[in-house]
Amino acid sequence: MVDLRKLCPYIGGAIDQFTPPLNFELAGTKFEFVMDDGYDYILDFLDKDTLEWHWAGDAPKRAKYWCEKGDDTTYLVSFEHAGAAPRANHTFVIDRENNLVTRIIAKLGTNPKDEYLITPEYEFGVIRAEGQDIKPYPRHGFTGDLRGTVVQWAYGSEMATVHVYYCSNFYRITYPRDPAFSEEAKKMNEMFNNILKDLPSSDEPTRYIKIKDGLYLFSLTESNGERILGAKMGFRSNTMCFLQNYKREYLVGRSFGTSTTPEGDTHTHLMFGAYGKLIDPTDDEGLQKMLRDPNPYIV
Repeated sequence: MVDLRKLCPYIGGAIDQFTPPLNFELAGTKFEFVMDDGYDYILDFLDKDTLEWHWAGDAPKRAKYWCEKGDDTTYLVSFEHAGAAPRANHTFVIDRENNLVTRIIAKLGTNPKDEYLITPEYEFGVIRAEGQDIKPYPRHGFTGDLRGTVVQWAYGSEMATVHVYYCSNFYRITYPRDPAFSEEAKKMNEMFNNILKDLPSSDEPTRYIKIKDGLYLFSLTESNGERILGAKMGFRSNTMCFLQNYKREYLVGRSFGTSTTPEGDTHTHLMFGAYGKLIDPTDDEGLQKMLRDPNPYIV
């Protein structure tokens, strides 16, 4: 895997500058997830960076994992299948307060006409506990709670994006022209904004999942940009998960996919963090337009 920081210090170094230290609290813990798709799933955290995973009845497989915390009792876990072809990532939100779990399985290579496109699959379930009566409810679930919200997320001192959550299954993005940024960062943001102008709109498909009061999982897949711009954007069909804590105004997240660099394609899989700032779009015509414009990708 190519080190993105060496190829593009602004991108590689900035997006994870505010990432918290990895969390090791799950080491030595074993979970059985009773998933709503009918296939129970086992995660056994052997130590601070290695786990075993498998569907019930299958042989365990080992993987290196990363873990961050969204709040005091909620964990974001991400790992990639070692040596798997095509590549696949499993991401979990483990909610120990409510004994619930959300799983996203993201796969490359499922589209025969575009090898870069990623297909995410979402599933909900319960963490099995001794003596527990498994019920079909409640669960984490898809939500429209964030509709109409605009947030600026700062990933580092030189990296920020503005997310416009204008509907329940798409979002829009722009890169702020922050006067505090260096000239290099301003030029990079202007470059990204200019690239977005080559698209009908910055819309990308998303899922908004409510984990608990004030804590949401926002998941996006960069697919429209991939189909239209391909390598020009640099970030190919990456899928990104943002575990957003609106009570503490920060998030932890993970990115999985492919990037095209001057040295060629490289696999991406990293964790990141960001601090959030809610934006009132009332007096900003550009953001008002992003909130109200129709989605050109759908009829």
